[in-house]
Parts: sequence; structure tokens; C-alpha cells
Amino acid sequence: GRHSMLPRHVQRLGRDWISHWNGSQILAFNSPVSSCMRWAGHYPPWTSFPLPIPADFSGNWRFPPFFGPWRQFQNSNWHLDNYTQSCCFHLPSPSMKSEGEEPLTKKRRLSGQDDTSAPEQETNLSNEKEVSCLSVAQNEEKHGSKKGTIKRHWEYFCQQSKTMKIAKNKESDQSSTGSEATFDFTVMSYNILSQNLLEGNSHLYKHCRQRLLFWTYRFPNILQEIKELDADVLCLQEVQEDHYRTEIKSSLESLGYHCEYKMRTGRKPDGCAICFKTSKFSLICSNPVEFFRRDIPLLDRDNVGLVLLLQPRFHCKANAAICIANTHLLYNPRRGDIKLTQLAMLLAEIASVAAQKDGSFCPVIICGDFNSVPGSPLYRFIKEGKLNYEGLAIGKVSGQEQFPRGQRILSIPIWPKKLGISQNCVYEIKQQQKDENAGEKMEAANPDNTQEIVIASEKLSSKLRHHFKLSSVYSHYLPETGIPEVTTCHSRSAVTVDYIFYSAANDDTAVQPGAEDSFCGGLKLLGRLALLTEKDLWTVNGLPNENNSSDHLPLLAEFRLIER
Repeated sequence: GRHSMLPRHVQRLGRDWISHWNGSQILAFNSPVSSCMRWAGHYPPWTSFPLPIPADFSGNWRFPPFFGPWRQFQNSNWHLDNYTQSCCFHLPSPSMKSEGEEPLTKKRRLSGQDDTSAPEQETNLSNEKEVSCLSVAQNEEKHGSKKGTIKRHWEYFCQQSKTMKIAKNKESDQSSTGSEATFDFTVMSYNILSQNLLEGNSHLYKHCRQRLLFWTYRFPNILQEIKELDADVLCLQEVQEDHYRTEIKSSLESLGYHCEYKMRTGRKPDGCAICFKTSKFSLICSNPVEFFRRDIPLLDRDNVGLVLLLQPRFHCKANAAICIANTHLLYNPRRGDIKLTQLAMLLAEIASVAAQKDGSFCPVIICGDFNSVPGSPLYRFIKEGKLNYEGLAIGKVSGQEQFPRGQRILSIPIWPKKLGISQNCVYEIKQQQKDENAGEKMEAANPDNTQEIVIASEKLSSKLRHHFKLSSVYSHYLPETGIPEVTTCHSRSAVTVDYIFYSAANDDTAVQPGAEDSFCGGLKLLGRLALLTEKDLWTVNGLPNENNSSDHLPLLAEFRLIER
């Protein structure tokens, strides 16, 4: 029958017990947890999905009277000592509907492990999902002392950066050895998950208990994360406008931040925010970027970006500046043409804001949710500064789908000329000035070669370029094993889509190939807050969970400004 793994009298005991309590209170016994996790569906059908609340069975503990004759239970092969370490109390809501629900990605991941008896059927969304029970001893040993958390460590690239202590007066000392002046600062990129988008995409959070998804539960957790990490610059995505206006902005201002915000231009009420510590920076300019253009059919989406020019307050030249950009590109995996155009618009604005009088650029940091995976054409374009998109399928631009539907090819050019942005991702007026100057010099040098120049420019029309030599803060794979890091993890997927890109200095030891040079000094990566793998995150039931209230992880890096 259904309970063939259990003694007959225990099966009867479970049925009688549930009948007696009428489903309102259940005591669940679990076998010792071998892999640190037990998912719903791995328990016998008469048990419930337990909360992670350890039960302390002392020597004086006795079963309640409704258990029936004690001798009958005592004479069975079940011994209380075997269950002391992993027993959990569970007082479920009467509205709980099912026992075995779990996301399909988790089923695939768990298949082939020791327990092959988990049900494989897909179930409907339940209003409440119970988080798996973690052994207290295992949790404290592997994930720190706080229940249900995974400890993220700092990875350092510079010996001096090891003295940095998060959330402890980072601004107190900005000088290194000797008389050399330095300016060190931290930057966070964090998609905090708009409540409106959460409720509109509930299928992504089938693994979560309902109470963990309320904004009144989530916001204090998000704010606590921001307090603990204490970044000097925050780049936030999916910031809901009404929440920003009523509590997010005031809460961050009380922590010493100045906030700039740009809401999306359509019906969805979220946007991007850049907040910086006024003790570290002063604002030079703030430029919002709207990707929607009424007169261009390609640009019919309401995504936005935000570009700030900040001046450091310590140990820097009077004209020192850092350009910080933040964006959330279109999600749709099948519209790579829109994604690339939105990115080009953001890069053109950055080029305008970061340009200096001598024609170079100040150091640039670009944060955001790019809805593209590492190694995709869009990712390579950001890092390498060039992309030949001739013959490239629109569905392959972001790499979100392994087998994209449809094979429509990117048109040449991708966006119309009236957008006013060149293939070099700068505004056409500035590009025309550069082309005219270059053309005059070439014509003077070789007046008979004008026609060849025109033909060559036509051949290069499928090649995108940008002027920034950018590197990624994260390497996206664990160096020891090659297992992918992830920045987001929910019921449907666990991938990297969030990034911090920066213009690296020549002597940056963490710099990656393709970003060895910098136009104007640049930034040295001192350290980063390590990311996690998909397996790590499912040990705390994915995202969001009790302690992490977004479906994305915050990215955090420490930089040093290197001046020319």
C-alpha cells in the first residue's frame, strides 16, 4: 500500500492521529537528514512539510494521551533516540492544500540522488509552502549561526583591502602606506524584486511560504541587508514607486544616502535608483535614460536607465569624477534586437556624461539586471567593446534560452538612423564631428581614396562598438570546480543576469582579458562579496527565503580610484 515502508501499527497510528487532530496540528518525525535538506515529497504521505523549528526532547518528555497505549508504541522498532536530532514541530494552517509541491528545476536536480521515491508529478500552486527542515548542527557548521542562512565570504585581490571591515567605519581611513593618496569605495547592485512584479508572476515563487512574500515582511529584510553591507553606492532595480516614495527613500536617507530615482515609463510602477553616501561623494549631474520612443516601433518597451556623475570627497584632484550607471534591460529572451538597442542608448548616455575635456573618459561603473547570461553575445559586447551581429538570431543575443524559438535574424542596422545613435554607441552629433575631422585628415593624406572609404564604412555597418574597456567584477564560475555562480534563483531558473562592470586600471590584478587598458586611470578591484551556486541557494529553499527577501542576490565590490 501507500505506507509499505512503515510498520502496520505505525501506519494506523498516523491515520488515527491525523483524524483526532482534524488536520490542525501535526507532529512530524523525520529520518536523520543526510544531505542537509529534505524537500516536500520526500516524507511519508501521512506527515506534513515541517517548519525549520527544532524540537528539544528532554528526558521528561512524554507523548500526549491521544497517542494511544504507550506500550504499543514502545514495543515497535522506533526508538526516540534515533529522531532526537531531526524532529520538528509543525503547526500548519488549515488552508494548506498539498504535501509534495516543488519546482521542476529542483526535481531535475534531485533526481539520481539517494532518495528516488519523490513524486515526479507537477502540482498546482499552493497558498502556503513550508520551508524544509535543516539540521541545527549542520546549519550552524556549514552556514553560520543564524538559522536558514548561507554565509557569503569576501574574496580579496589586494592585500591592503583585507583591512576593510563591512559596516564598520569604512570612511575613517582613505590613505595607504606612504604619502600616496587613494580613494576606496564600495558599490552594490541589487534587484530588490518589485512587489507588483512578484504578485504578477506568482508562478515563479511556488516554493515560497506565503507570508514570506508580503512586502511588510520583505522590506525590513532588504533594509537590514543594505545596512549590514553598508555600500557607499547602491544601484537598485525593481524599486516600486509608491514604496520608494513612502518608505525606501526616507529609510535610505536616514542611513546617510542621497537618492536619485527613475521610474519606468509604462504601466509597471517600478524603476531604477542610485543612492550614494553624501559623506563620500557629491553629485555633479543625474541623467535619466528612457528606452521608450513613441516614433520608433522597435522601442516600444518601458525600461529605463540612470546615469550619475559623482565627485569623490577625499584625496582626489579637483576634477576627479566617477560615472555610475544603473539599468534593468528588457526580459523577453526573444527580443535581442530591443536589448541591444537599449544597451546602445545607455552607453551613448554614459559616453556623454563621462566625457572629459581632453577627449578621454572618467572611470565608469555599470550595474544592473541585464537579463543576459555570461558568454552571450550581449555580454561579450559589453566586455570586448565590439560585436559583429551579421547573421545573429535575435533569440540568441541574451543566451537566456538554450534552444530559442524562432530563427529571425537581426536586421542591419538594428535601430533606425533617426534614433540619433551611431554604431559606435555615441550620439550622432558627436560621432559626425569625429568622422568629419577624421575624414578631412584622410582626404588630405589620400584625396583619391574617398570612394573606398565609403564602401568600407558600408561593410562595417553590422559591427557594433563602444569606447569603454570594461571588466566584470565576477568571474561567473567557481575557480576550483567550474560550477556556475548564480545571481537569481526561483522556481523556474537559477542563473546569472546581474553584473557590475567597471573600467579597469592598467595595474588591476583582477582584470580580465579584453580590459587591460583604461582611458583615464581607471579603477582597481580590491575585493568582492562571493556569489553562490544554485545548490547553495536551494539549501535555504531558493529565493526569496526567510532571510533573503528578493529573488536576486546583492552584488558588492570594493574599488580603488586610480588617477593618472
